[in-house]
Amino acid sequence: MLWLALHIPDLTLQVFPPQPEAVPYAVSTPGKRPEILAANPAARTLGVSPGMAVSAACALAPGLVVQPRSPRREAEALAGIATWALQFTPELSLAPPDAVLLEIGGCLRLFGGLERLLARVRAGLVELDMEAVPAVAPTPAGAHTLARAGLELQVPDLASLGRHLAALPLDCLDQPAETLAALANLGLRTLGDCLDLPRAGLARRFGPGLLDDLDRSLGRQPDPRPRFALPERFAAGLELAVPVPEVGALLFGVKRLVAELCGWLAARNAGVRRLTLSLAHERHPPTRVALRLAAPQRDVSHLLALLRERLDRQELVAGVAGLGLSADETALLVPMNFSLFGDRDRIRADCLNLVERLQARLGHEAVSGLALCPEHRPELAWREVKPGQETARADFPPRPAWLLPRPRTLAGSGTEPWLDGPLTLLAGPERIESGWWDGAAVRRDYYLAQAATGARFWVYRELEAPEGWFLHGLFG
Repeated sequence: MLWLALHIPDLTLQVFPPQPEAVPYAVSTPGKRPEILAANPAARTLGVSPGMAVSAACALAPGLVVQPRSPRREAEALAGIATWALQFTPELSLAPPDAVLLEIGGCLRLFGGLERLLARVRAGLVELDMEAVPAVAPTPAGAHTLARAGLELQVPDLASLGRHLAALPLDCLDQPAETLAALANLGLRTLGDCLDLPRAGLARRFGPGLLDDLDRSLGRQPDPRPRFALPERFAAGLELAVPVPEVGALLFGVKRLVAELCGWLAARNAGVRRLTLSLAHERHPPTRVALRLAAPQRDVSHLLALLRERLDRQELVAGVAGLGLSADETALLVPMNFSLFGDRDRIRADCLNLVERLQARLGHEAVSGLALCPEHRPELAWREVKPGQETARADFPPRPAWLLPRPRTLAGSGTEPWLDGPLTLLAGPERIESGWWDGAAVRRDYYLAQAATGARFWVYRELEAPEGWFLHGLFG
């Protein structure tokens, strides 16, 4: 087995909306005498550090923004990361409060090897706007310990894992502060120092928990982990620290929620057809932004672009205090077929993506598709359909891409139509005689004609008046 640990060292800080780089920002413990738990680079530059009293931190950085820690937000964020990570493997466990463990030994071939898998994971973390330390080891506890130490290592076997763990400092152990202090008082500095002590004496002094943790990390004891279950329905939210009055400032949160959604969809081998983005307000009902797609979709950049288009046209009734995203309708995503002689499926997918962008910008009803109908009269041989809707093909000879709203009378007579010069008849006639039952009868002979410039036209003449010519369409 091979485990990938994703440790989010500043999860307490990352669950809050990012502040401008120049703004000092920190998260504190609750209570009457709060202390700093984590601080951003701007605050650390001014001397703010974990363990410092908030009053002292504010004295060092007068513009310091401090938020109390939110365990609920941290739990929701960790579950969101796990939901996103299910696209890589179904064998996944939470390691609260700030890590996710993935068993990746069985999926390496699917992703083309460990390096490619790690590249996909790192790219996904960027989409989530999360900073994490990935570490790989043969045991879940060993990978977690390496990641918690900040080491982005790929350890292939237990022997190498033992050497790496032995060199780590004691504070990498997941043990109470009292136990770590007592070990330090004995002159122990590394995990290797603990392993060198007699096991019986170490167990009597500190209890079996310390040895059990070390043994699980080294693979000497089994380490079963509860499996994180894939939610049946996707619905995620993000609470904002303060109400946001501008739509542009919401995109960071929307991006995170969309990335989580696409990870959930990948784990289900599905795409989303309808989704709803909810914007919560403090004193007003939530604003709901619904999005319908022409085909099942799970591409992060495309969904984010569609939601950005919709948000740009959205007027806010008040500041946004929270975001919510739900998948209202999903469908199985059929794998794309690749052809040796062209990529028709890719072209169709690109066309549908363009349609969805236009619908997001102009409105759903402003964009429609066209389909041929089994009707011989050209002006009635098409109808509006939903973009991407499959329709039966009409078995007609070649038709022009551009049909004039009304036929245009041409000069010329007899067998030679005229349009800025004589036209050469290339094919025809195709006789269309139809519509006698609905009062719109036509009796025409159609021809494919070409000008001296090479332009091709669709022309006809009436059976009752064969001396006159009409232009009805232009070929591309």
